[in-house]
Amino acid sequence: MFKCKTVWNKLAPLARASSTLCLQNARKSALRHGRRLEMVQKAQMSSGPAGGGGENTLYYVLIGATCLGAGVYAYRTVSEDKDRYNERMTEIVSRPKQGPQAAEAVAEVVAESKEDAAPLESIPEPSSEPVKSEPVAEEPTLTEADVESTESEPIAEAPVTKPIVEEPVTEPTVQASIPEPTVESPIREPVVEASVIEPVAEAPAVTQNEEPLAPVVESETEPTAVIIAEHVPEASSVSESAAVPKAAPAAEPVEPTAAPSDVPEHAPYLLIGGGTASFAAARSIRARDPGARVLIVTEESDLPYMRPPLSKELWFSDDPKAIETLHFKQWNGKERSIYFQPPSFYVSPADLAKVENGGVAVLTGRKVVHMDVRGNKVKLSDGAEISYEKCLIATGGVPRNLQVIERAGEEVMKRTTLFRKIEDFRSLEKISGEVKSIIIIGGGFLGSELACALGRRSTDVGLEVIQMFPEKGNMGKVLPEYLSNWTTEKVRKEGVSVITDAVVKNVTYKNDKLEIKLKDGRLFKTDHIVAAVGLEPSVDLAKSAGLEVDSDFGGYRVNAELQACSNIWVAGDAACFYDIKLGRRRVEHHDHAVVSGRLAGENMTGASKPYWHQSMFWSDLGPDVGYEAIGIVDSSLPTVGVFAKATAKDTPKAATEQSGTGIRSESETEAVAGALKAKTTATPPPIQQKEDYGKGVIFYLRDQVVVGIVLWNVFNRMPIARKIIKDGEQHADLNEVAKLFNIHED
Repeated sequence: MFKCKTVWNKLAPLARASSTLCLQNARKSALRHGRRLEMVQKAQMSSGPAGGGGENTLYYVLIGATCLGAGVYAYRTVSEDKDRYNERMTEIVSRPKQGPQAAEAVAEVVAESKEDAAPLESIPEPSSEPVKSEPVAEEPTLTEADVESTESEPIAEAPVTKPIVEEPVTEPTVQASIPEPTVESPIREPVVEASVIEPVAEAPAVTQNEEPLAPVVESETEPTAVIIAEHVPEASSVSESAAVPKAAPAAEPVEPTAAPSDVPEHAPYLLIGGGTASFAAARSIRARDPGARVLIVTEESDLPYMRPPLSKELWFSDDPKAIETLHFKQWNGKERSIYFQPPSFYVSPADLAKVENGGVAVLTGRKVVHMDVRGNKVKLSDGAEISYEKCLIATGGVPRNLQVIERAGEEVMKRTTLFRKIEDFRSLEKISGEVKSIIIIGGGFLGSELACALGRRSTDVGLEVIQMFPEKGNMGKVLPEYLSNWTTEKVRKEGVSVITDAVVKNVTYKNDKLEIKLKDGRLFKTDHIVAAVGLEPSVDLAKSAGLEVDSDFGGYRVNAELQACSNIWVAGDAACFYDIKLGRRRVEHHDHAVVSGRLAGENMTGASKPYWHQSMFWSDLGPDVGYEAIGIVDSSLPTVGVFAKATAKDTPKAATEQSGTGIRSESETEAVAGALKAKTTATPPPIQQKEDYGKGVIFYLRDQVVVGIVLWNVFNRMPIARKIIKDGEQHADLNEVAKLFNIHED
């Protein structure tokens, strides 16, 4: 055992060295041989065994046989088609009621076609010289002498004339329309159709269609049909007594070309509604995006206009043309149009996508009836569709009516005006000059303004004006009771019979008069009714668009940025927004439409601004009495009034002269509030609490905090009132707060 281990220890190093040397030699040999390029015998393609001489012969034989078979098949097909064609022409000749000339012509065509065996390459080009031919016969024959058939026979389309026989450029394919299937030649020949039009007199020259169609042939004898190469229509029966022009329905009717539509297919900014909010939004969009393309869709037939003058200045105009021109004089005497901009300001809807720098287009007389929020498109009342990128809903509202009037019948409805639009103003103005009595139902802003306007002209035209409402005085829901009673007396001085505590029970039409019966039994007769009982927000698109409608205030619920959902904003009367100071609200006044529309337009262009503005509203009972209000003005809230003696400057007319505009909300700015301060040098006289409320400030309180302010014959101080409400502070002495409005100045 010891000897074996000793031998192994001596031989093991030698074995390891030998194996290592062999391994290194093997690797070197492999590397050297890997770099050598081995010569491989060139591969050869062959269809036969290797080394044979005819490996491609079979391939050529197969190709030749295929070509020969295709040629034989084509020859047989052409021959059979020619035979079928001749048989068909013979059948046509043998049919009854064929004119002799037509039969002879068909027979000649059959004879010529049998003799014609020349290839297509040898056929000469058709001549452009005018040729003359006998009229072409069809079934039924469309001439005055031969239209007698009462059967529904197919119209044989045989555009066979002598010029075609002499120069057979192509062989016409005859297609039977009713009993037999259409037979077409495999050779590419034009399909000829007999398209019948009204007979024409002799043509001065022969014309040829630019397309590879059969030429139009001039006829010297009788009027014939013009050959038109188009789709072959189905045959139709011809009446026994039909004249030649009445046979036209047998031919394919020409589709009328649709008139170009003025509705663009796409609008980057789509504004639904043509009121103040839409126009303010359009102006704001263009201010931030000068190249924006804005489309306004309105149900009315007029361009965007302001509504306040319809119940104010227009009624006091001395110009008889103001009804048509809608130009009015403001209280300061300056003339102005009711429209925001003239027609030249807008671009045509059809050209909206073409104008270089964009613009604002108005599509009038159209109503959006459906909204596809996911597809970003709307459908109009005429079926047209418009896609959009950003959309504003500013549909405003519709005048509310009394249910007793709606149930009264058609005669009562015809004699009732719901005052809202330009046509309502024109209609009521015309009616006021024709009837002898008008009753206005409603004691709010609109009803009181219309009552004063009609009362002023009642003496001149002999018109009786009656205003009735359920409250105890005019604007009883807004003004405190003492001021409402004073306002009622002011309206009566204008020539209006004011009926308070009046609740309408029913309305009937008897003896050409409307009879209004109140719940307390009083009965009034009149010729016409004006219902001014509020506004109902227009939310017709809520269902199709899936938008939320507020159950308490009505209108579309929007967030602080006036956004209802992605890419859709709401402004104006239809928006129910959240006021950070006063809670959720919905406002129906001009200033709110201006401010909300402007803000919505800015947010549509990416501003992302919240709606913090406290909008105001105003009402004028003629040029001598008016007021401005802001916030929550509700007569059910506690109020504090501070009044002073009015001067000649404390009237709407004087305020208009100072500001330069009767639309007072357009002239106000937030910056004025910080600049105005109360004058402490003037010692205020004692507060007047008498019947004469010349001018003053009424504060509306909730939890000892001012939430609403009415400026009675105090003008151009609205920024101060807005700042007081915005601060939301409790005031121990509101007399000191009233000094901020400088009501004690002379």
